[in-house]
Amino acid sequence: MKRLYASIILVLGFLLVAFFSYHPGNAQSKSNSASTKTPTIGILQSLSQPALDDITKGTVDQLAKRGYKDGKGAHITLLNAQGDQSNLKSMSEKLNDQNPALTIGIATPAAQALANVQKTTPMIMGAISSPIQAGLVTDLKHPGHNITGVSNTNPTNDQLKLIHEIVPNVTELGVIYTAGNVTSQVAVKELQRLAPKYGMTIKPYTIATTNDLDQVSQQMLKEVKAVYIPQDNNIASAMKTLVKNANIAKIPLFPPAGTMVQDGGLATIGINQYDLGVATGNMAADVLDGKSKPATTPVQVIGKGQPYINTTEAKLLGIKIPQHLLDDAKAKGGLVK
Repeated sequence: MKRLYASIILVLGFLLVAFFSYHPGNAQSKSNSASTKTPTIGILQSLSQPALDDITKGTVDQLAKRGYKDGKGAHITLLNAQGDQSNLKSMSEKLNDQNPALTIGIATPAAQALANVQKTTPMIMGAISSPIQAGLVTDLKHPGHNITGVSNTNPTNDQLKLIHEIVPNVTELGVIYTAGNVTSQVAVKELQRLAPKYGMTIKPYTIATTNDLDQVSQQMLKEVKAVYIPQDNNIASAMKTLVKNANIAKIPLFPPAGTMVQDGGLATIGINQYDLGVATGNMAADVLDGKSKPATTPVQVIGKGQPYINTTEAKLLGIKIPQHLLDDAKAKGGLVK
C-alpha cells in the first residue's frame, strides 16, 4: 500500500510540474519575442563630403522618426569608407557579417560594394544617380531581387538653362569629372546632347584621383569661360581646391548640388540632398515594417530641383545675376551669402 501511495504522489508531482511549466501562452510569448527582435541596420557611406553627409543625416533622422533609432528600436552600424576601395570591401563584409535585417548604400561605390557581398539581404540605395548603369538593378519599375531605393535624376536641362541665363556669352562649357565614374560618364553624354540647345559645346576634362584636380583644373580654367561639375564625389570632396583655382581665374563654377554652391560654386538647380535621405529612410522603414519588399518595390526617382545662388561668389567674380533668378532662389531658401 505504501508503494501505491508513493507512486500516486510521484505521478501527481510530474503532472503539477508539467502544468506550471507550460501553457499555450508561453509558446505565443516566445513567438512574439522572436518577432519583435531589434533589427540591425547597416549603413555604408562612400566618403565624406557635404552632399553625402546630408543624405546620410536625412536617412538616419527619418529612420528614427519611423521607430528605428539607434539604441531604441534598432541597432545601426554606420561606416564611412573615406573614398578607399579596400575600405569599401572590408566594411561591406563587416556589415554583412552582422546578419543585418537591411543595409543602405550611400553613393554608388558603397551600394556596389554591398551588392557584391549580399545577395539576399534587403538593400536600399541611397540616392544613386544611374542604378542601371551601375549594375545595381536591371529595371527601375521592377527591381526583381533584393535591391531597390532612391535614384536622383540630375535636372541637366534646367541647369544648362540657368547657366545660359547667367553667362549668355559662354559658348564652350568645361566639364571636369573622374574618368572612371559611371554617373559622371552618363551626365557628360546628357550634357553633350542638350548643350547645343543653348548654343554651347562641351569640353571635357578628366581626373583619375583627387590628386590630379589641382593641375587639371588649372589647365581647364585657362581654356574655358565657365565650368560645369557633374555629380562626382571625388570632385565634391576636393571642392576647395577647384574653388580656389576658379576664383583666381575669375571663372564661375556650376555644380550639381546646393551644398557645393555653399562651398563656392556660383549657382545651380539642385535636388535637396537631405530630402533624398528622408526618402531613403522611408523606403528602408517600409521594408523593415514588412510593408514592402525590394523585389517588387519600384526605384523612387527624384529629379525636381530648386535654385541655389551664391551672391558672395557672384560679387567676387563680377557677375550680375538676373533679379528674377535671385528672387526665385530667395523664395525657395536657396540664396547663399
